[in-house]
Amino acid sequence: METVKWIRLSTGLFDNRKIKAIEQLPDGDTIIVVWLKLLILAGEINDSGCVYFTKDIPFTESLLSTQFQRPLPVIQLALKTFQHFGMIEIVDDMIYVTNWERYQNAEGLEQIREKTRERVQRHREKKRLEAADGGCNVTVTLRNAIDKNREDKNREEKRRTIQTAIAELSVSESVKDALLAFSEMRNRIKRPLTERALNILLNKLNALSHDEETQIAILNESILHGWQSVFALKQPIIKDDHTLDGIL
Repeated sequence: METVKWIRLSTGLFDNRKIKAIEQLPDGDTIIVVWLKLLILAGEINDSGCVYFTKDIPFTESLLSTQFQRPLPVIQLALKTFQHFGMIEIVDDMIYVTNWERYQNAEGLEQIREKTRERVQRHREKKRLEAADGGCNVTVTLRNAIDKNREDKNREEKRRTIQTAIAELSVSESVKDALLAFSEMRNRIKRPLTERALNILLNKLNALSHDEETQIAILNESILHGWQSVFALKQPIIKDDHTLDGIL
């Protein structure tokens, strides 16, 4: 799916009653920045306002904290605020920006559609030329398809093995989610995680910290940078107790 490089914002954004209310909250300015980052992320994903890490992995609060480079308590407060004001919905852990069509850029979307039409036309022309070349190309194409299916099947079997291994770990569900996201990242960079590599990773993670929140932040930082291993955090986690209690 093409990335939307523009989103539409009203010049009256800061006259909006919801934005004005958010500005009065603790870390209000930061929460507004999180809102703008969330809109931009929805535009990059370009799936009708849905925000996710991958289609199979939702954005957890910890992942968003790393993605937006903001403390976890601020992200938690921001999401709670956005839900309270009806700016987002969270369904099955997936975040949806409500009234997403307000932020769509008509010109940008039309450029994407035009690129898609051109790509489809090139694909059809390529298929037509291959068909004109005769049976030789058909045989090669069939063989390539068989090889690709075999590779995909082997990759999927390895993926299920890692998912099973992670599911059987004696750690919290939050850490398991972070490990699954790390495994998915390794798949995307063509460096799939093996069970042996998972054990090495866990040993190193425990050596770096026994604090669950810190371990999740370490994994999220590796995911964000595409690192194949884990490393100590450059900056310690700042814990805060911001809440909406008594404010909204």
